[in-house]
Amino acid sequence: MDFYTIASILIVISAIFGYINVRVFKLPLTIGLMLITIIFTVIVLAIAQFDDTLLLTEKALISQIDFENVLLDIMLSFLLFAGALHTNFDQLKVQRWPVLVFATLGVLTSTFLVGTLTYYLLQVLGLNVAYIYCLLFGALISPTDPIAVLGILKKANAPKKLETKIVGESLFNDGVGVVVFLTIYSIAAAPTEAVEISSILKLFGKEVIGGIALGLVLGYVTYKLMQSINDYEVEVIITIATVMGGSLLAHHWHLSAPLAMVTAGLMVGNDTVRNSSMSEITETYVDKFWELVDVLLNTVLFVLIGMEMLVLTFNTSYILAGLIAVPLVLLSRYMSLWLPVKAFSKKLEFVAHTNVIMTWGGLRGGISIALALSLTQDMNRELFLVITYIIVVFSIIGQGLTVEPIIKRLSRAVDEK
Repeated sequence: MDFYTIASILIVISAIFGYINVRVFKLPLTIGLMLITIIFTVIVLAIAQFDDTLLLTEKALISQIDFENVLLDIMLSFLLFAGALHTNFDQLKVQRWPVLVFATLGVLTSTFLVGTLTYYLLQVLGLNVAYIYCLLFGALISPTDPIAVLGILKKANAPKKLETKIVGESLFNDGVGVVVFLTIYSIAAAPTEAVEISSILKLFGKEVIGGIALGLVLGYVTYKLMQSINDYEVEVIITIATVMGGSLLAHHWHLSAPLAMVTAGLMVGNDTVRNSSMSEITETYVDKFWELVDVLLNTVLFVLIGMEMLVLTFNTSYILAGLIAVPLVLLSRYMSLWLPVKAFSKKLEFVAHTNVIMTWGGLRGGISIALALSLTQDMNRELFLVITYIIVVFSIIGQGLTVEPIIKRLSRAVDEK
């Protein structure tokens, strides 16, 4: 099947499942779509016991989709730009230091905590896996997914200050997380070669600082172009060109495209820039266009996540490891946030139970699955793919459905005091 056929099938499936969710389940769109897709896939597997025609067709479709490439190289840039465009820049500016620490130190700390705990867990289960591969798993599962977080927190009614921390962290920490993953991946792929700290720092600095710098340039150029004309149609096209052209430049220069898109989106979405470069009609069309892109790509993404179940290896020990890893990953996130929250809580007047809410509201999603799919067989790909999938499903469905009542309950408990 060609690209157009695959895209058409996915959008038709997304539309059908979206309709079912709105009419029957009435869940948040991302949660409902993934849940319905998983139920559909389970039904297909059950039918395959008698007739495997539908199963083979679905497997053929999934096998032709390079999930890692589609998400990391194409969809992610659009989704991050759209998310950053509608983020409260003024609140983010106030919370910039905790967000920066959460997205860097927090990701690094979580990577080593998850990697170490997973290593000992697998040893107990009789799965002999090298520590470096467990660290690699820690790197791919530690970043929270901005796509999942943005879609679910919009309806969770979290306090604005807290929402800004969680969303801001998610927008930036996936870019940092991908860089950490690639760094550990390069070490794991060549274990016999000497590792130079200077080369690791150079790679990290180039990806992160270079990506942010590119985003600043893209945002400024976009702002000046939009300021010089008053034509909403062309101005919408300029924002599309910023994302597509900027992503190409980032990949060509080996910079972090996610960080570039987040930075550019924050600049273009800033109220000061909006007021001086966009007319009222332009602002409306730009916002509505990117909201539509956000919803469309989210629907396709979460349908894909549900269908990825077909590529899993159903091994009892793998599934058990995944179930036990869920609380270990949550514990690691809580511990990685503890020190930064303590350090900034008094100065910036954090809301009560910030650490608990950020731990439960820090959802994992497609980025973790995409990175797990990029592992080689030597890196225990099948094992870590199953563990990652279980954590992502629990995160989006379990945490996603309960984050709103948890926020309300904790807020009520504080008010009663």
